[in-house]
Amino acid sequence: MKKILFSALFSVLATAGFAKPFEELFSDTSFEDPDHPVVVALKAMDYQQGRVFIPGGQAYLDVPDGYYYLSPNDTATVLVDLWGNPNGDSLGMIFPSTYLPVDDDAWGAIVSWDDIGFVSDEDADTIDYDDLLKTMQKETNAENTWRVENGFEKIILVGWAEPPSYDKTTRKLHWAKELAFDGTDVNTLNYNLRALGRKGVLQLNFVAGIGQLEDIKTALPEVAAMTAFQEGARYRDFDPSIDQVAAIGIGGLIAGKVAAKTGLIAAALLFLKKFWFLAFLPIVWLRRWFAKRKSGNEEV
Repeated sequence: MKKILFSALFSVLATAGFAKPFEELFSDTSFEDPDHPVVVALKAMDYQQGRVFIPGGQAYLDVPDGYYYLSPNDTATVLVDLWGNPNGDSLGMIFPSTYLPVDDDAWGAIVSWDDIGFVSDEDADTIDYDDLLKTMQKETNAENTWRVENGFEKIILVGWAEPPSYDKTTRKLHWAKELAFDGTDVNTLNYNLRALGRKGVLQLNFVAGIGQLEDIKTALPEVAAMTAFQEGARYRDFDPSIDQVAAIGIGGLIAGKVAAKTGLIAAALLFLKKFWFLAFLPIVWLRRWFAKRKSGNEEV
């Protein structure tokens, strides 16, 4: 019965270009149900490539073949309407072009800006990342008391999924944490990329599962290379006589002393992505049917 009920919806998404190469992904014009809300939302989005200027006048992205950028409005549609998150605020999102945002295997990087000022990287060569991790684990454990009292799941910082790495030539920093949430069997990946500028930090937080770690590591050089600052906003444009200096350095960015909410939001977004069917239940039934279908068993 479920096969009959949802086969039409599967046809809609398959016709929409589900997991095709980018040149084919959005080229189809005929849909079995063009008024279905998923199809309407997907077709209304502007899948951008080439040079994209980030709102705020600080940075831009050079998005190559193999990826696409969604505007803040389209990203809000993905985060809130398709993934079921309560908040869709961002400066846009980057996806690999082999996936639509509704694909289970899709991952994306949420773009945001932190205007904390010029971040000195003088501490980059002296940080002991093992000691930093132990400190972060203790602080995460301490915060769990508040989380439980306020009805949230405990979060365990398992360790580095990818140890921090900072490139002094490009002024770009990346690291990944593995997190465990109470009540879930699969751990969460919290992968972060930061590009340092004159007046703040461009932030890219990857929304992906722990099983996609290798995919993100493979894609990271290309994604990092997309980010750049406009003239006058570059790291080397810093003027100590007039510019604000951030209260933290590289270690503080990783530990999240100032931007703690960014890491938590990224983790929450990822957690909700795994359960986005709460906002759009028929899709998860479709996925289960499709999985059975691929394995040669069409019964659900």
